[in-house]
Order: sequence, then structure tokens, then C-alpha cells
Amino acid sequence: MISQIFILSSKGDHLIYKDFRGESGGDAVGVFYEKVTALTGDQPPVVMSHKGLHFVHVRQGGLYWVATTTADSSPFTIIEFLNRLSALVKDYCGSLSEKSVQMNFALIYELLDEAVDYGYIQTTSSDVLKNFIQTEAVSSRPFSLFDLSNVGLFGAETQQSKVAPSSAATRPIQSSREQGGKSEIFVDVIERMSVVIGSNGMLMKADVEGEIRVKCYLPNCSEMRIGLNEEFSIGKSQLRGYGAAVRVDEVSFHQMVRLDEFDSHRILRLCPSQGEQMVMQYQLSDDLPSAPPFRLFPTIERDSGGRLLMYLKLRCDLPPKSLSQELSSPDQSAELKPQSRAVVWKIPRFTGGMQLSALFKLEVPGLSSASLLEVGPVGLSFELPKLTATGLQIRFLRLSPVQPGPSQRWVRYVTHSDSYTIRI
Repeated sequence: MISQIFILSSKGDHLIYKDFRGESGGDAVGVFYEKVTALTGDQPPVVMSHKGLHFVHVRQGGLYWVATTTADSSPFTIIEFLNRLSALVKDYCGSLSEKSVQMNFALIYELLDEAVDYGYIQTTSSDVLKNFIQTEAVSSRPFSLFDLSNVGLFGAETQQSKVAPSSAATRPIQSSREQGGKSEIFVDVIERMSVVIGSNGMLMKADVEGEIRVKCYLPNCSEMRIGLNEEFSIGKSQLRGYGAAVRVDEVSFHQMVRLDEFDSHRILRLCPSQGEQMVMQYQLSDDLPSAPPFRLFPTIERDSGGRLLMYLKLRCDLPPKSLSQELSSPDQSAELKPQSRAVVWKIPRFTGGMQLSALFKLEVPGLSSASLLEVGPVGLSFELPKLTATGLQIRFLRLSPVQPGPSQRWVRYVTHSDSYTIRI
């Protein structure tokens, strides 16, 4: 049972506030923000208490999504509800940010009125709520599929060399009728890499966590069939098919996915609702099918003047065409951050098969030979478009029944660095 729900910006400005039961005072917002900012570290506890009032919160879109309760409620239920509520707001508003929440506060209050009744959760299904929600979303900028000025890493080539902008799937689900009845569906394969490379260049750890997400803008779709690699195998079982093997250790599916054709043909069947849904999650540990995408060759020494010299040579081991998409700027930059005692080297564009180098000269008081051993490790943060580390691919995407009028189907791939550490 929920007493209050409020949404705060990262600075503590309250954007949304809804009191369902009148059990708590109006100072709950201030109390929560004081407690969450007084804690040290980047990860405050999800559940906190103050004078019999329990605060449960999650961070989504740079915002605090907070629910309070005075009852002995399950925190896991409230956490799941807050995550679903943020996904629901993203579906209806198009994006999740402080600006979009401010511009669509009336819509969000209407969603809360329908989703929660006197503190009791009713539903978070967009299929159910679309029959009751009347407020139209306000977009921060008009959407155009042919506006390629904002094409980012999330774009992907299609059969006719068209590119879906990175902002293409960030519009409200109710905007279909505003755009002339345009029907679109996006299938995103997203992977996150956790890699540790030793100082000798040997791979010590390599884990991949992936997911397949569907965002649907179709007015009606009774069934969607997603074909994966025929060679896709799970666990250490015998590899399938005749092509290159694609293997993962563990797989989990959303409850709406029907698996009657998965074992024989590697086909996922589902009836997508409007909005975004997680279809499949998978994991691979310590058995990458190819070498890590980046290798670093460092040289650390002290010059005659007592300065610390760091010569870094970074190499991208991906095929040259794997990173053909350009980023916003070709310029590199470097910044010294004294608080974290780190040097940040930013490379906006890095193509496959390319090698870059940088020389950093630092004045370090009291630098000794023993101090050189304290340098490191190096952490990489990157995003690779049109690439999956496991090799998982979408073989086909079929909709039933055939959609009336023009429709677009987009399949996009991206690999992120979750934790990519190189010891030196």
C-alpha cells in the first residue's frame, strides 16, 4: 500500500507529487532529499526510513522516483512498480527527462490516477490504460523520420540503406494517429560488456549481458515472430546448425513470449502491446567468440625533470567497417581531474582497425619509482553501433496480420561498456 508518490529532479526540485492517503506530512519530499544527499557514495540505499515513514526509490532518466508507505509493504513490489511506472511514463511521454516530465505533468497525473487507487496498485499495462488516458503528450521537438541530423550510435542500416535516427523510438505511443497513421516497430539488441585485461595483455574476465527490447507503435498486431540465428545455442550443449556458432550461458524470456517454435527453429512469438517491452535477456561468461574490441599498450616512466610520463597507445581490433558511423565531432580532448586523481581522454570517433596514441606529462609532487606502481588501472567507456559481442542477430521480423498501409520495421544493434578495465 502506497501513501505518496513523487518525482524529483537531481537537484531536488519536485516535479510530480501525489498523496493518496493523507497519512504523511507534506514535508516528506524535503526529508527524503536531505537523507539521500547526506549519504556518501554514488549508490544510496533504495529503502530508507524516517519516523515510521518508509521511502522506496529508484533512479531513472536522471530523476528520483519515490514512493512512501507506512504499512508493512513489500519493498520489492514497490520497486517493481516504480520501474514499471517510469517505463509507462516513457512510453506515453516519448522520453524520460526532467523537461519531458515538466511538459507532460497533466498526463502523468492522469496516469497515476488510473494506475493507483487510494494507495493500491491497479495496473501498469499500456493496453489497459490507453482506453482511459485522454491527455495528449507534449513533445519537446517535432518528430520526423527523415530528420537525420540527430543520427547517433543507435542508428542502423536496413535493407534499403535507410537509417533510423537515434530519436526515432523516443516519441509517445499515442502519437501514431498524429503522424498520419504511421505504423512502426523497433527491435533493439543491446549488450553490455564487462572485461578485465591483465597487465600482461591476457584476458582475465569477459562477461556479456544482453537483452532484446521491442518498442511498438503499431495500432494493432495480433502476433510478431522474431527469428534468431539458427546456430544459437544455450549452455554447453551441442552446437546447432552449420554456420558460425552463437552461444550464451543463460536465457530468460518475458512471460508473454511463446516458445513452441524456439527449440526447433529459434523463433520467438509474442503479441506486443504498444510501448516498450523486454522480450529476452541472456548472459555469456568468459567465452567471447572474438577478441575484445580494444587493446591498450601503456608506457609509464619518470623523465629527468621528475615528471610522470604516460604514453598510451590504444588500438581498435574490430574490422574497419564495423564502426563506420561517424560521431558528432572528430576532435579528441584530455582533462585532468584532481579530485579523482585521473586523466580523462575523450575520443569522439574511433574506426575499426585504427590506432591512436597520447602522451601525458604530469607534475606529481614527491614522485618516486615506487609511485609508478600505483598508476592505473585504465577504464574504457564506449558504445559500438551495429555490433553485438556475442554475434546474436535477428534473422527476420514478421508481423501478423499484415499491417494496412505503410509500416516500418527497424532492427538495431548496440554494444556498451559496462566495465572495461585494463591493468597497467
